[in-house]
Amino acid sequence: MNSFNRKVALRIATVSLLLATVAGPLAWMVAREQAEESIVSFAMEESHRLLQQQSAFHLDGPDAPMHAQQAAATLAGGLFEIAEIYQADGIRLAESLTVEGKQIEKDIPHHGKPGYQKPFYESQHLARDRWVLRVFVPLREGASLTGYFEGVRLIPDWQRRQILSSAMSMALMVVLASLACGGVLYPIVIRLGAENEHKTHEVLESHIAMMEALGRAIAKRDSDTGAHNYRVAWISAKLGEAVGLAGNEMQALIAGSFLHDAGKIGIPDAILLKPGKLTADEMEIMRTHVAMGEEIVTGAGWLEGGKEVVASHHEKWNGSGYPRQLKGEAIPLVARIFAIADVFDALCSRRPYKAPFPLENTMEILHCEAGMHFDPRLIQAFTGMAESVYAATFNASEGETRALMETMVRKHFIL
Repeated sequence: MNSFNRKVALRIATVSLLLATVAGPLAWMVAREQAEESIVSFAMEESHRLLQQQSAFHLDGPDAPMHAQQAAATLAGGLFEIAEIYQADGIRLAESLTVEGKQIEKDIPHHGKPGYQKPFYESQHLARDRWVLRVFVPLREGASLTGYFEGVRLIPDWQRRQILSSAMSMALMVVLASLACGGVLYPIVIRLGAENEHKTHEVLESHIAMMEALGRAIAKRDSDTGAHNYRVAWISAKLGEAVGLAGNEMQALIAGSFLHDAGKIGIPDAILLKPGKLTADEMEIMRTHVAMGEEIVTGAGWLEGGKEVVASHHEKWNGSGYPRQLKGEAIPLVARIFAIADVFDALCSRRPYKAPFPLENTMEILHCEAGMHFDPRLIQAFTGMAESVYAATFNASEGETRALMETMVRKHFIL
């Protein structure tokens, strides 16, 4: 299982467990409440029917107390342990209790005169683990309120076990359903993730290919091959790794290395390809390639990540560079890294105006420029790897150099 699959599995499992933890008790409560309501609804319907049979809705005549007492006795002997009937003014007219009703009466909270307009119930837990449901029913004859019936039902052990068992079954079903949903979702998310990763890789590879093509096109304006861009990008990335660069910073360094000379597309060939030393005016024109390159990559979406290298790769540690005369750590780190790679490659490579320098001479020049052109800390880091970098790149063909860079790109862009 790869890291993505493990991460997905962990997150789905976590969410499923959290959902089960929340939904299970909630389902238990709902199921228990529904069981209570079912009991109460049945009790209300039966009490209403029995009260009607006993003519207990007529509570203002001379026979009202007798009818009320008969109804209360009937209800207390069947559905309820305590049955009470009140007149419309809240005066209790009749009361009947079973043996159990007499035992629990003292533990039940008392209330004032009834005055409610709609039926309701209360679930109460008494001492010695006794559970009762109290039913409150207004009695009506037509639209007129004629009295109140109040009943207390002691839930027997068998019914309590039934309620709890049903509630527990419902909670368990919800928990299992939550976990099952996680199990069902996992392969779907993995498949969608794989498809999304594949498409992301396709888009990324097309971006990288565009970056490479643009870099090669620019490099070939003053070179027969695009090897220069591959070399400086790979050397920059190796030095970046040595000083701990990763993630977005490393990607910005690689993109900027490919595109560092993007502005040279606007430099006339007479200046760009001149074999001899440039005049002051020609050098001024040549230096405009930095600003033009910055304009090219600004707003270019993904390629804009290389803007710091493009804009600052000719700045110098002592502030004598161009175009902004940035100094020291004011120069972006990626530009300071690239500057070493660019000059190293320029000194070791053949150019229209010079032969390649040996490695020893190149490193002497770099050390002399430490603290003036280059960041001394980066020169120190580069010194330990210069020989291996030189051996890997300057005796390699363009194809081999490109293969090195493609490995580096996949390492830092396609995880």
